[in-house]
Amino acid sequence: MTSLSVLLQVPAGTSNSMVWNIVLWVGIFVVFYFFMIRPQQKKQKDQKSFIENLKKGDNVVTIGGLHGKVYAVEGNTITLEVDKGLKLTFEKTAISRDATVKVNA
Repeated sequence: MTSLSVLLQVPAGTSNSMVWNIVLWVGIFVVFYFFMIRPQQKKQKDQKSFIENLKKGDNVVTIGGLHGKVYAVEGNTITLEVDKGLKLTFEKTAISRDATVKVNA
């Protein structure tokens, strides 16, 4: 039997249930988008903006948990002053957040 003949044999009343199945799947996708995908995109956009706007004197935390003050920003690298006279160089992508912002655990 070909697939066309199988589709033609579907009872007439089931098209309504097919519509509801499609509506259900579209609804699931919409909920998934607004609760999972969109907030993640917003978070990535905010993180990128934060990294691009780093300047000398900002207190930051690296992804490894190291706290320091921005000493210099050069291209894709950033130099942090961790202690008086102790400077460490990191990639900008290693900066996690602003140290002055409280994080809710």
